[in-house]
Amino acid sequence: MSATITTEAIAAAAATTIPEAIAAAARRAGPRYVIAEDATSGQLTYRRLLTGAAVLARELAPLADVGKSIGVMLPTAAGAAVTVLALMSAGRVPAMLNFTAGAANMLAACHVAGVSTVLTSRAFVAKARLETEVAALSAVVRVLYLEDIRAGIGIATKIAGALSAFRPLVRRQPDDPAAILFTSGSEGLPKAVVLSHRNMLANITQGAACLEFGPSDRLFDCLPVFHSFGLTIGLLLPLVVAVRVFLYPSPLHYKVIPELIHAWGATILLSTNTFLSGYGRAGGPNDFATLRLIVAGAEPLRSSTRRLYLEKFGARIHEGYGVTEASPAICFNTLAHNREGTVGRLLPGIQARLEPVPGVANGGRLLVHGPNVMLGYLDRDHQGELLRPPSGWHDTGDIVDIDADGYVTIRGRARRFAKIGGEMVSLAAVENIAADVWPDAAFAVTTLPDPRKGERLVLLIAQPGATREAFAARARTIGVSELTIPGDVIVVQELPLLGSGKVDHAGVARLAQSVAGIAAAG
Repeated sequence: MSATITTEAIAAAAATTIPEAIAAAARRAGPRYVIAEDATSGQLTYRRLLTGAAVLARELAPLADVGKSIGVMLPTAAGAAVTVLALMSAGRVPAMLNFTAGAANMLAACHVAGVSTVLTSRAFVAKARLETEVAALSAVVRVLYLEDIRAGIGIATKIAGALSAFRPLVRRQPDDPAAILFTSGSEGLPKAVVLSHRNMLANITQGAACLEFGPSDRLFDCLPVFHSFGLTIGLLLPLVVAVRVFLYPSPLHYKVIPELIHAWGATILLSTNTFLSGYGRAGGPNDFATLRLIVAGAEPLRSSTRRLYLEKFGARIHEGYGVTEASPAICFNTLAHNREGTVGRLLPGIQARLEPVPGVANGGRLLVHGPNVMLGYLDRDHQGELLRPPSGWHDTGDIVDIDADGYVTIRGRARRFAKIGGEMVSLAAVENIAADVWPDAAFAVTTLPDPRKGERLVLLIAQPGATREAFAARARTIGVSELTIPGDVIVVQELPLLGSGKVDHAGVARLAQSVAGIAAAG
Protein backbone atom coordinates (compact mmCIF):
# COMPACT_ATOMS: atom_id res chain seq x y z
CA MET A 1 0.00 0.00 0.00
CA SER A 2 1.19 3.51 -0.72
CA ALA A 3 2.27 5.93 1.97
CA THR A 4 0.41 8.65 0.00
CA ILE A 5 -2.98 7.16 0.90
CA THR A 6 -5.73 9.75 1.16
CA THR A 7 -8.27 10.40 3.87
CA GLU A 8 -10.96 9.27 1.43
CA ALA A 9 -9.20 5.94 0.86
CA ILE A 10 -8.94 5.38 4.61
CA ALA A 11 -12.63 6.10 5.00
CA ALA A 12 -13.53 3.70 2.19
CA ALA A 13 -11.36 0.91 3.64
CA ALA A 14 -12.94 1.39 7.06
CA ALA A 15 -16.56 1.42 5.83
CA THR A 16 -17.06 -2.26 6.62
CA THR A 17 -16.46 -4.65 9.52
CA ILE A 18 -13.39 -6.66 10.46
CA PRO A 19 -14.85 -10.09 9.52
CA GLU A 20 -15.96 -8.71 6.16
CA ALA A 21 -12.56 -7.10 5.55
CA ILE A 22 -10.74 -10.37 6.33
CA ALA A 23 -13.10 -12.29 4.03
CA ALA A 24 -12.42 -9.77 1.26
CA ALA A 25 -8.66 -10.26 1.76
CA ALA A 26 -9.18 -14.02 1.53
CA ARG A 27 -10.96 -13.63 -1.79
CA ARG A 28 -8.13 -11.49 -3.14
CA ALA A 29 -5.30 -13.72 -1.92
CA GLY A 30 -7.14 -16.99 -2.42
CA PRO A 31 -8.73 -19.35 0.14
CA ARG A 32 -5.65 -21.61 0.14
CA TYR A 33 -3.25 -18.77 0.93
CA VAL A 34 -1.37 -19.51 4.16
CA ILE A 35 -2.03 -16.40 6.22
CA ALA A 36 -0.92 -17.42 9.73
CA GLU A 37 0.94 -20.08 11.65
CA ASP A 38 2.21 -20.85 15.11
CA ALA A 39 4.44 -23.45 16.71
CA THR A 40 1.63 -25.80 17.79
CA SER A 41 -1.32 -25.45 15.39
CA GLY A 42 0.73 -25.34 12.21
CA GLN A 43 -0.37 -23.34 9.20
CA LEU A 44 -3.70 -21.57 8.82
CA THR A 45 -4.97 -20.93 5.32
CA TYR A 46 -7.63 -18.29 4.91
CA ARG A 47 -10.19 -21.05 4.37
CA ARG A 48 -9.17 -22.85 7.57
CA LEU A 49 -9.20 -19.58 9.54
CA LEU A 50 -12.59 -18.44 8.27
CA THR A 51 -14.19 -21.88 8.53
CA GLY A 52 -12.89 -22.34 12.07
CA ALA A 53 -14.23 -18.92 13.05
CA ALA A 54 -17.61 -19.56 11.38
CA VAL A 55 -18.03 -22.88 13.19
CA LEU A 56 -16.93 -21.49 16.56
CA ALA A 57 -19.16 -18.42 16.13
CA ARG A 58 -22.23 -20.69 16.18
CA GLU A 59 -21.11 -22.21 19.47
CA LEU A 60 -20.27 -18.86 21.10
CA ALA A 61 -23.39 -16.95 20.01
CA PRO A 62 -25.63 -18.34 22.82
CA LEU A 63 -23.17 -17.13 25.49
CA ALA A 64 -24.23 -13.46 25.25
CA ASP A 65 -26.66 -11.24 23.38
CA VAL A 66 -25.64 -9.49 20.17
CA GLY A 67 -23.45 -6.49 20.95
CA LYS A 68 -22.52 -7.75 24.42
CA SER A 69 -18.99 -8.56 25.55
CA ILE A 70 -17.30 -11.90 26.19
CA GLY A 71 -13.93 -12.06 27.90
CA VAL A 72 -10.91 -13.52 26.10
CA MET A 73 -7.91 -14.77 28.05
CA LEU A 74 -5.59 -16.31 25.46
CA PRO A 75 -1.98 -16.04 24.30
CA THR A 76 -0.82 -14.86 20.89
CA ALA A 77 -1.51 -17.98 18.83
CA ALA A 78 -3.77 -19.32 16.09
CA GLY A 79 -6.44 -20.14 18.68
CA ALA A 80 -6.68 -16.47 19.64
CA ALA A 81 -7.03 -15.43 15.99
CA VAL A 82 -9.89 -17.87 15.43
CA THR A 83 -11.61 -16.97 18.72
CA VAL A 84 -11.47 -13.19 18.24
CA LEU A 85 -12.73 -13.51 14.66
CA ALA A 86 -15.47 -15.92 15.77
CA LEU A 87 -16.75 -13.49 18.41
CA MET A 88 -16.75 -10.62 15.92
CA SER A 89 -18.52 -12.82 13.34
CA ALA A 90 -21.15 -13.70 15.95
CA GLY A 91 -21.74 -10.00 16.65
CA ARG A 92 -20.28 -10.28 20.15
CA VAL A 93 -17.50 -8.06 21.45
CA PRO A 94 -14.22 -9.64 22.62
CA ALA A 95 -12.98 -8.03 25.83
CA MET A 96 -9.25 -8.75 25.86
CA LEU A 97 -8.18 -9.58 29.42
CA ASN A 98 -4.63 -8.94 30.56
CA PHE A 99 -3.81 -12.26 32.22
CA THR A 100 -0.54 -10.86 33.61
CA ALA A 101 -2.40 -8.22 35.65
CA GLY A 102 -3.67 -10.59 38.36
CA ALA A 103 -7.13 -11.78 39.31
CA ALA A 104 -8.24 -8.52 40.98
CA ASN A 105 -7.53 -6.43 37.88
CA MET A 106 -9.16 -9.00 35.59
CA LEU A 107 -12.27 -9.06 37.75
CA ALA A 108 -12.38 -5.26 37.73
CA ALA A 109 -12.09 -5.37 33.93
CA CYS A 110 -14.92 -7.91 33.71
CA HIS A 111 -17.11 -5.70 35.89
CA VAL A 112 -16.65 -2.49 33.92
CA ALA A 113 -17.02 -4.31 30.56
CA GLY A 114 -20.10 -6.26 31.64
CA VAL A 115 -18.37 -9.61 31.09
CA SER A 116 -20.13 -12.64 32.54
CA THR A 117 -18.29 -15.31 30.49
CA VAL A 118 -14.55 -15.69 29.89
CA LEU A 119 -13.02 -17.92 27.21
CA THR A 120 -9.65 -19.50 27.78
CA SER A 121 -7.72 -22.71 27.13
CA ARG A 122 -6.84 -25.53 29.52
CA ALA A 123 -3.43 -25.97 27.88
CA PHE A 124 -2.70 -22.25 28.18
CA VAL A 125 -3.81 -22.01 31.82
CA ALA A 126 -1.58 -24.96 32.73
CA LYS A 127 1.44 -23.69 30.79
CA ALA A 128 1.12 -20.13 32.11
CA ARG A 129 0.35 -21.36 35.64
CA LEU A 130 -2.84 -19.33 35.88
CA GLU A 131 -4.82 -21.80 37.97
CA THR A 132 -5.09 -19.41 40.93
CA GLU A 133 -6.32 -16.56 38.71
CA VAL A 134 -8.85 -18.81 36.97
CA ALA A 135 -10.15 -20.02 40.32
CA ALA A 136 -10.70 -16.42 41.41
CA LEU A 137 -12.42 -15.58 38.12
CA SER A 138 -14.62 -18.68 38.34
CA ALA A 139 -16.03 -17.49 41.65
CA VAL A 140 -17.57 -14.47 39.92
CA VAL A 141 -17.92 -15.21 36.18
CA ARG A 142 -18.32 -18.32 34.03
CA VAL A 143 -15.00 -19.61 32.68
CA LEU A 144 -15.25 -21.81 29.58
CA TYR A 145 -12.45 -23.76 27.93
CA LEU A 146 -12.12 -23.82 24.16
CA GLU A 147 -11.07 -27.46 24.25
CA ASP A 148 -14.43 -28.37 25.82
CA ILE A 149 -16.40 -26.22 23.37
CA ARG A 150 -14.66 -27.74 20.36
CA ALA A 151 -15.17 -31.27 21.65
CA GLY A 152 -18.94 -30.67 21.67
CA ILE A 153 -19.26 -29.32 18.12
CA GLY A 154 -21.50 -31.53 15.99
CA ILE A 155 -21.28 -32.35 12.29
CA ALA A 156 -24.26 -30.13 11.41
CA THR A 157 -22.53 -27.08 12.91
CA LYS A 158 -19.32 -27.89 11.08
CA ILE A 159 -21.14 -28.16 7.76
CA ALA A 160 -23.06 -24.93 8.37
CA GLY A 161 -19.82 -23.13 9.23
CA ALA A 162 -18.01 -24.44 6.16
CA LEU A 163 -20.84 -23.32 3.89
CA SER A 164 -20.90 -19.79 5.31
CA ALA A 165 -17.21 -19.25 6.07
CA PHE A 166 -16.91 -16.08 3.98
CA ARG A 167 -19.74 -14.13 5.59
CA PRO A 168 -20.31 -13.19 9.24
CA LEU A 169 -22.93 -15.01 11.26
CA VAL A 170 -24.39 -11.67 12.42
CA ARG A 171 -24.18 -8.56 10.29
CA ARG A 172 -22.83 -5.56 12.19
CA GLN A 173 -22.17 -1.94 11.23
CA PRO A 174 -18.76 -0.19 10.95
CA ASP A 175 -19.48 2.02 13.97
CA ASP A 176 -20.56 -0.87 16.22
CA PRO A 177 -18.09 -1.94 18.92
CA ALA A 178 -15.51 -4.44 17.65
CA ALA A 179 -13.35 -4.97 20.74
CA ILE A 180 -12.78 -3.78 24.28
CA LEU A 181 -9.20 -3.26 25.39
CA PHE A 182 -7.84 -2.03 28.66
CA THR A 183 -5.18 0.65 29.04
CA SER A 184 -1.89 -0.45 30.55
CA GLY A 185 -2.64 0.95 33.99
CA SER A 186 1.01 1.99 34.26
CA GLU A 187 -0.06 5.10 36.19
CA GLY A 188 -3.26 3.91 37.87
CA LEU A 189 -6.38 1.84 37.27
CA PRO A 190 -6.78 0.54 33.68
CA LYS A 191 -9.59 2.08 31.63
CA ALA A 192 -11.92 0.07 29.37
CA VAL A 193 -11.54 1.37 25.82
CA VAL A 194 -14.23 0.56 23.25
CA LEU A 195 -12.99 0.43 19.65
CA SER A 196 -15.31 0.15 16.66
CA HIS A 197 -14.73 -1.78 13.45
CA ARG A 198 -14.20 1.57 11.73
CA ASN A 199 -11.62 2.65 14.34
CA MET A 200 -9.54 -0.50 13.98
CA LEU A 201 -9.80 -0.80 10.19
CA ALA A 202 -8.88 2.87 9.78
CA ASN A 203 -5.76 2.34 11.88
CA ILE A 204 -4.90 -0.84 10.00
CA THR A 205 -5.16 1.07 6.71
CA GLN A 206 -3.12 3.99 8.06
CA GLY A 207 -0.41 1.73 9.45
CA ALA A 208 -0.18 -0.54 6.42
CA ALA A 209 0.15 2.45 4.12
CA CYS A 210 3.00 4.04 6.04
CA LEU A 211 4.87 0.81 6.76
CA GLU A 212 4.38 -0.23 3.11
CA PHE A 213 3.71 -3.93 3.57
CA GLY A 214 4.20 -6.03 0.44
CA PRO A 215 3.09 -9.51 -0.70
CA SER A 216 6.49 -11.00 0.10
CA ASP A 217 6.53 -9.73 3.70
CA ARG A 218 6.37 -12.09 6.67
CA LEU A 219 5.48 -10.51 10.01
CA PHE A 220 6.68 -12.00 13.30
CA ASP A 221 4.29 -11.16 16.15
CA CYS A 222 4.89 -12.10 19.77
CA LEU A 223 3.12 -9.11 21.34
CA PRO A 224 0.21 -10.02 23.65
CA VAL A 225 -3.22 -9.79 22.06
CA PHE A 226 -4.57 -8.04 25.17
CA HIS A 227 -2.39 -5.08 24.14
CA SER A 228 -3.72 -2.83 21.37
CA PHE A 229 -0.40 -2.88 19.49
CA GLY A 230 -0.48 -6.67 19.50
CA LEU A 231 -4.18 -7.00 18.60
CA THR A 232 -4.63 -4.35 15.91
CA ILE A 233 -1.19 -4.14 14.30
CA GLY A 234 0.25 -7.53 15.22
CA LEU A 235 -2.77 -9.79 14.62
CA LEU A 236 -5.57 -8.11 12.67
CA LEU A 237 -3.49 -6.01 10.26
CA PRO A 238 -1.82 -8.99 8.56
CA LEU A 239 -5.18 -10.79 8.27
CA VAL A 240 -6.79 -7.74 6.63
CA VAL A 241 -3.94 -6.90 4.22
CA ALA A 242 -2.91 -10.52 3.48
CA VAL A 243 0.55 -10.42 5.02
CA ARG A 244 1.65 -13.78 6.38
CA VAL A 245 2.13 -13.74 10.17
CA PHE A 246 3.84 -16.01 12.68
CA LEU A 247 2.14 -15.90 16.08
CA TYR A 248 4.26 -16.63 19.12
CA PRO A 249 2.76 -16.81 22.64
CA SER A 250 5.39 -15.08 24.78
CA PRO A 251 7.70 -12.14 24.09
CA LEU A 252 9.93 -13.20 27.00
CA HIS A 253 11.72 -16.07 25.25
CA TYR A 254 14.80 -14.03 24.43
CA LYS A 255 16.94 -16.88 23.09
CA VAL A 256 14.23 -18.68 21.13
CA ILE A 257 12.67 -15.73 19.31
CA PRO A 258 15.79 -14.56 17.39
CA GLU A 259 16.32 -18.13 16.17
CA LEU A 260 12.67 -18.39 15.08
CA ILE A 261 12.84 -15.06 13.25
CA HIS A 262 15.84 -16.33 11.30
CA ALA A 263 14.45 -19.82 10.63
CA TRP A 264 11.05 -18.53 9.49
CA GLY A 265 12.54 -15.77 7.36
CA ALA A 266 10.59 -12.92 8.96
CA THR A 267 10.90 -9.56 7.22
CA ILE A 268 9.02 -7.44 9.81
CA LEU A 269 9.26 -7.47 13.60
CA LEU A 270 6.97 -5.52 15.93
CA SER A 271 8.17 -5.17 19.49
CA THR A 272 8.97 -2.90 22.41
CA ASN A 273 12.26 -1.51 23.71
CA THR A 274 12.33 -3.93 26.64
CA PHE A 275 11.89 -7.00 24.46
CA LEU A 276 14.13 -5.76 21.63
CA SER A 277 16.93 -5.18 24.11
CA GLY A 278 16.60 -8.79 25.27
CA TYR A 279 16.55 -10.20 21.73
CA GLY A 280 19.50 -8.06 20.74
CA ARG A 281 21.67 -9.33 23.57
CA ALA A 282 20.69 -12.98 23.06
CA GLY A 283 20.59 -13.09 19.26
CA GLY A 284 23.40 -14.21 16.98
CA PRO A 285 24.86 -11.83 14.39
CA ASN A 286 22.82 -13.34 11.53
CA ASP A 287 19.52 -13.92 13.35
CA PHE A 288 17.95 -10.71 12.05
CA ALA A 289 19.44 -10.80 8.54
CA THR A 290 16.05 -11.33 6.90
CA LEU A 291 14.38 -8.38 8.63
CA ARG A 292 13.82 -5.29 6.49
CA LEU A 293 11.78 -3.44 9.11
CA ILE A 294 11.85 -3.39 12.91
CA VAL A 295 9.16 -1.29 14.56
CA ALA A 296 9.28 -0.35 18.24
CA GLY A 297 6.32 1.04 20.13
CA ALA A 298 4.49 1.02 23.48
CA GLU A 299 7.41 2.57 25.39
CA PRO A 300 10.34 4.92 24.62
CA LEU A 301 13.15 3.42 22.57
CA ARG A 302 16.47 3.73 24.38
CA SER A 303 19.51 4.98 22.50
CA SER A 304 21.44 1.97 23.84
CA THR A 305 18.98 -0.41 22.15
CA ARG A 306 19.18 1.55 18.92
CA ARG A 307 23.00 1.39 19.00
CA LEU A 308 23.00 -2.33 19.80
CA TYR A 309 21.02 -3.15 16.66
CA LEU A 310 23.08 -0.88 14.44
CA GLU A 311 26.42 -2.16 15.68
CA LYS A 312 25.60 -5.87 16.07
CA PHE A 313 23.13 -6.44 13.24
CA GLY A 314 23.44 -3.41 10.97
CA ALA A 315 19.71 -2.91 11.54
CA ARG A 316 17.80 0.30 12.17
CA ILE A 317 14.86 0.36 14.57
CA HIS A 318 11.93 2.56 13.53
CA GLU A 319 10.19 4.03 16.54
CA GLY A 320 6.47 4.68 16.59
CA TYR A 321 3.94 5.99 19.06
CA GLY A 322 0.35 5.26 19.90
CA VAL A 323 -2.25 4.93 22.62
CA THR A 324 -4.96 2.32 23.11
CA GLU A 325 -7.59 5.03 22.56
CA ALA A 326 -6.28 5.57 19.01
CA SER A 327 -6.51 1.89 18.09
CA PRO A 328 -3.44 2.42 18.75
CA ALA A 329 -1.03 3.89 16.17
CA ILE A 330 -0.61 7.68 15.89
CA CYS A 331 2.91 8.11 14.48
CA PHE A 332 5.56 5.97 12.79
CA ASN A 333 9.06 6.49 11.55
CA THR A 334 9.11 4.76 8.17
CA LEU A 335 11.76 3.52 5.76
CA ALA A 336 11.27 6.65 3.66
CA HIS A 337 10.86 9.14 6.50
CA ASN A 338 12.88 8.52 9.65
CA ARG A 339 14.31 10.95 12.17
CA GLU A 340 16.20 9.53 15.12
CA GLY A 341 14.96 10.67 18.52
CA THR A 342 11.41 11.21 17.25
CA VAL A 343 8.45 8.86 16.94
CA GLY A 344 7.90 9.86 13.32
CA ARG A 345 5.13 11.81 11.67
CA LEU A 346 1.39 11.63 12.17
CA LEU A 347 -0.36 8.90 10.22
CA PRO A 348 -2.59 10.09 7.37
CA GLY A 349 -6.04 11.15 8.52
CA ILE A 350 -4.94 12.11 12.05
CA GLN A 351 -5.18 15.69 13.25
CA ALA A 352 -3.27 16.97 16.27
CA ARG A 353 -3.38 20.02 18.47
CA LEU A 354 -1.11 20.99 21.34
CA GLU A 355 -2.46 22.64 24.47
CA PRO A 356 -0.06 24.77 26.52
CA VAL A 357 1.31 23.29 29.74
CA PRO A 358 2.46 25.73 32.45
CA GLY A 359 6.20 25.46 32.95
CA VAL A 360 6.81 23.62 29.66
CA ALA A 361 8.41 25.93 27.08
CA ASN A 362 8.74 23.55 24.13
CA GLY A 363 5.67 21.58 23.13
CA GLY A 364 2.31 20.99 24.71
CA ARG A 365 -0.26 18.40 25.70
CA LEU A 366 -1.20 16.31 22.66
CA LEU A 367 -4.82 15.88 21.60
CA VAL A 368 -5.65 13.78 18.52
CA HIS A 369 -8.66 13.46 16.23
CA GLY A 370 -9.27 10.96 13.45
CA PRO A 371 -11.20 7.89 12.28
CA ASN A 372 -9.08 5.65 14.52
CA VAL A 373 -9.97 7.48 17.76
CA MET A 374 -12.08 5.29 20.06
CA LEU A 375 -15.82 5.29 20.56
CA GLY A 376 -15.09 6.05 24.22
CA TYR A 377 -14.40 4.68 27.69
CA LEU A 378 -16.85 2.48 29.53
CA ASP A 379 -18.12 4.30 32.61
CA ARG A 380 -16.96 2.59 35.82
CA ASP A 381 -19.90 3.89 37.81
CA HIS A 382 -22.68 3.28 35.27
CA GLN A 383 -22.18 -0.07 33.58
CA GLY A 384 -22.74 -0.02 29.83
CA GLU A 385 -22.57 3.75 29.48
CA LEU A 386 -20.00 5.18 27.07
CA LEU A 387 -17.93 8.27 27.85
CA ARG A 388 -17.16 9.62 24.40
CA PRO A 389 -14.15 11.88 23.68
CA PRO A 390 -15.34 15.52 23.52
CA SER A 391 -16.03 16.44 19.87
CA GLY A 392 -13.99 13.38 18.88
CA TRP A 393 -10.72 14.74 20.33
CA HIS A 394 -8.77 12.44 22.64
CA ASP A 395 -6.41 13.90 25.22
CA THR A 396 -3.40 11.55 25.19
CA GLY A 397 -1.93 12.96 28.38
CA ASP A 398 1.47 13.12 26.65
CA ILE A 399 3.52 16.28 26.26
CA VAL A 400 5.08 16.42 22.81
CA ASP A 401 6.80 18.77 20.40
CA ILE A 402 6.12 18.77 16.65
CA ASP A 403 8.86 20.25 14.46
CA ALA A 404 8.53 22.11 11.17
CA ASP A 405 8.75 18.85 9.18
CA GLY A 406 5.99 17.23 11.21
CA TYR A 407 8.16 14.89 13.29
CA VAL A 408 6.82 14.29 16.79
CA THR A 409 9.08 14.15 19.84
CA ILE A 410 7.69 12.81 23.11
CA ARG A 411 8.72 14.97 26.06
CA GLY A 412 6.93 12.86 28.65
CA ARG A 413 3.61 12.06 30.24
CA ALA A 414 1.85 15.05 31.75
CA ARG A 415 1.61 13.06 34.97
CA ARG A 416 5.31 12.26 34.72
CA PHE A 417 6.51 15.80 35.28
CA ALA A 418 7.66 16.86 38.72
CA LYS A 419 7.43 20.37 40.08
CA ILE A 420 10.68 20.99 41.93
CA GLY A 421 11.44 24.40 43.36
CA GLY A 422 8.75 25.88 41.13
CA GLU A 423 10.16 24.37 37.89
CA MET A 424 8.78 21.51 35.77
CA VAL A 425 11.13 18.54 35.35
CA SER A 426 10.39 15.69 32.96
CA LEU A 427 10.88 12.27 34.55
CA ALA A 428 11.49 10.87 31.06
CA ALA A 429 14.38 13.32 30.58
CA VAL A 430 15.88 12.14 33.88
CA GLU A 431 15.53 8.53 32.68
CA ASN A 432 17.35 9.42 29.46
CA ILE A 433 20.37 10.49 31.52
CA ALA A 434 20.20 7.26 33.52
CA ALA A 435 20.20 5.34 30.22
CA ASP A 436 23.50 7.01 29.31
CA VAL A 437 25.07 5.98 32.60
CA TRP A 438 23.64 2.45 32.83
CA PRO A 439 22.59 1.49 29.27
CA ASP A 440 21.77 -2.14 30.06
CA ALA A 441 19.97 -1.61 33.37
CA ALA A 442 16.26 -1.56 34.13
CA PHE A 443 15.26 1.64 35.95
CA ALA A 444 12.50 4.16 36.47
CA VAL A 445 12.15 7.58 38.07
CA THR A 446 9.32 8.52 40.41
CA THR A 447 8.72 11.24 42.98
CA LEU A 448 8.22 11.52 46.71
CA PRO A 449 6.96 14.53 48.66
CA ASP A 450 9.62 16.97 49.80
CA PRO A 451 8.84 19.55 52.51
CA ARG A 452 11.30 22.08 51.08
CA LYS A 453 11.07 21.71 47.28
CA GLY A 454 7.60 20.23 46.92
CA GLU A 455 8.78 16.98 45.28
CA ARG A 456 11.95 14.91 45.23
CA LEU A 457 13.14 12.70 42.38
CA VAL A 458 13.84 9.07 43.19
CA LEU A 459 15.61 6.71 40.77
CA LEU A 460 14.95 2.99 41.26
CA ILE A 461 17.42 0.83 39.37
CA ALA A 462 18.20 -2.87 39.04
CA GLN A 463 21.94 -2.29 38.81
CA PRO A 464 24.27 -3.27 41.67
CA GLY A 465 26.60 -0.46 42.63
CA ALA A 466 24.57 2.34 41.01
CA THR A 467 25.06 5.62 42.85
CA ARG A 468 23.73 9.15 42.86
CA GLU A 469 27.30 10.38 42.34
CA ALA A 470 27.61 8.52 39.04
CA PHE A 471 24.35 10.04 37.83
CA ALA A 472 25.33 13.54 38.98
CA ALA A 473 28.68 13.30 37.19
CA ARG A 474 26.98 12.50 33.89
CA ALA A 475 24.35 15.22 34.36
CA ARG A 476 27.03 17.85 34.98
CA THR A 477 29.07 16.65 31.99
CA ILE A 478 26.19 17.26 29.60
CA GLY A 479 25.28 20.54 31.31
CA VAL A 480 21.72 19.88 32.45
CA SER A 481 20.05 21.51 35.41
CA GLU A 482 20.88 20.30 38.91
CA LEU A 483 17.13 19.81 39.34
CA THR A 484 17.34 16.70 37.13
CA ILE A 485 19.63 14.90 39.59
CA PRO A 486 17.60 12.49 41.76
CA GLY A 487 17.66 13.04 45.47
CA ASP A 488 17.92 9.29 45.95
CA VAL A 489 19.20 6.38 43.86
CA ILE A 490 17.78 3.13 45.19
CA VAL A 491 19.10 -0.23 43.99
CA VAL A 492 16.39 -2.90 43.69
CA GLN A 493 16.44 -6.50 42.52
CA GLU A 494 13.87 -5.89 39.78
CA LEU A 495 11.37 -3.28 38.65
CA PRO A 496 7.61 -3.83 38.59
CA LEU A 497 6.64 -4.51 34.95
CA LEU A 498 3.34 -4.87 33.12
CA GLY A 499 2.62 -7.79 30.81
CA SER A 500 3.40 -5.63 27.77
CA GLY A 501 6.93 -5.09 29.06
CA LYS A 502 6.21 -1.51 30.10
CA VAL A 503 7.35 -0.26 33.48
CA ASP A 504 4.51 -0.29 36.00
CA HIS A 505 4.92 3.30 37.19
CA ALA A 506 2.21 2.95 39.83
CA GLY A 507 4.10 -0.07 41.18
CA VAL A 508 7.37 1.87 41.06
CA ALA A 509 5.81 4.68 43.11
CA ARG A 510 4.53 2.20 45.69
CA LEU A 511 7.95 0.53 45.87
CA ALA A 512 9.68 3.88 46.37
CA GLN A 513 7.22 4.82 49.11
CA SER A 514 7.77 1.45 50.77
CA VAL A 515 11.56 1.75 50.67
CA ALA A 516 11.40 5.33 51.93
CA GLY A 517 9.10 4.23 54.76
CA ILE A 518 11.46 1.46 55.79
CA ALA A 519 14.41 3.87 55.72
CA ALA A 520 12.51 6.41 57.81
CA ALA A 521 11.53 3.75 60.34
CA GLY A 522 15.12 2.57 60.53
